[in-house]
Amino acid sequence: MTVPEETIHRLANIPNVSVSEGVLLSGQTRFGIGGPADVFVEAASLEAFAAAFQVAQGSGAPYSVIGDGTNLIVSDQGFDGIVLRLAANAIHRDGATIRAEAGAELQALVDYSIDQGLRGLETMTGIPGSVGAAVYGNAGAYGHSIDERVRQVRFLDGSAIRSFGPAECQFHYRESIFKEHKNWIILDVELGMTPASSAELRLAADEIFKIRLAKYPATMKCAGSIFKNLILAELPESVRRQIPDRVVREGKAPSAYFLEQAGAKGMHRGAIQVADYHANLIYNTGDGTARELCELIGELKSRVREQFGLELEEEVQYVGLNCVIS
Repeated sequence: MTVPEETIHRLANIPNVSVSEGVLLSGQTRFGIGGPADVFVEAASLEAFAAAFQVAQGSGAPYSVIGDGTNLIVSDQGFDGIVLRLAANAIHRDGATIRAEAGAELQALVDYSIDQGLRGLETMTGIPGSVGAAVYGNAGAYGHSIDERVRQVRFLDGSAIRSFGPAECQFHYRESIFKEHKNWIILDVELGMTPASSAELRLAADEIFKIRLAKYPATMKCAGSIFKNLILAELPESVRRQIPDRVVREGKAPSAYFLEQAGAKGMHRGAIQVADYHANLIYNTGDGTARELCELIGELKSRVREQFGLELEEEVQYVGLNCVIS
């Protein structure tokens, strides 16, 4: 479907909005995969984004909202419609409270909180992506997740700006209510922090960053872990008995364990490769395609399903794809 010229004209006339046609989404994702978007819209303020979103919503054309693209698999055919991105990235402090706009980089927020001597986000250092995406997927690491600090989330529900407290956000492991309502777009978040020594926070963050960088080099075309870990208490007893105690962390059984048992390490489809040192890490070695990536994900899910009777669930999100090929 071609986006109406009238819609493109209306979008281009919104202050603080940039509009481009035929932008390759491979350049907007960490996987380096994805065909062109008919129209790519970037809004530099919350007000501009709300106006652009309403135009896109009323255009009749398909639309999708993305963040920094660090956790996306985009179709090789691209997206036949409008792709919107909120680029508003202001971060402010008021006492022990931080308010961050959704377009800010999560790392920028982590660094800001450390520099300000505020504890609560230092374990998330090195996690790529935007603040909005971190709230959307309840990002976390080393036993902590962002929901522990969320006090309020403002979002656009398609017609009006609303606010939710943490209970209303329905956070749980790598989930939030926003995943159930794709047309609810996070605008900003208020976080309650704890005063602490900036030097101590930086030391802890630097140690974590070294570990993460060794596992996920900055130049690697990947999305970090592909699959969510599994809640140990929710697994069948027959499966729990097979899991060594040494691999269980914070009540979770790593997907990497099941994938490794299923022979995932070193598997590949074309230029898409499973790391030989981490079974839950898939990366693009060069000119890999979304189809190859989806086929490999489907094969991994199938192997774990057949061997353990478990259904792995992806952390990654899809744009322009209906489902994983299996």
